[in-house]
Amino acid sequence: LSQATTEPPRKKPDPVTSETVVIWGLRLWQVIGIFAIFVLAVIITLCCIFKCRIPRTKKEIEARYAQRQAAKTYADKLETVPPLNELTEIPG
Repeated sequence: LSQATTEPPRKKPDPVTSETVVIWGLRLWQVIGIFAIFVLAVIITLCCIFKCRIPRTKKEIEARYAQRQAAKTYADKLETVPPLNELTEIPG
């Protein structure tokens, strides 16, 4: 059997809204905004460091491949060139 009490009913907690203070006096929307900016900055930084560009067409993919191959060939040939001081020496 339940006994009747004179205590008032328990108050329900306030619903979470965008204006609810979450941490350090910041509201929920501010915390979400700061987090979003941080994530965006990390993504942009990673894309700049690793140059992860997504080519759009087959033609663009093939052009980039040809460009990389040409650069590699140029670098390989450049290693075989003797130093400048050996080229400019006049015999005798």
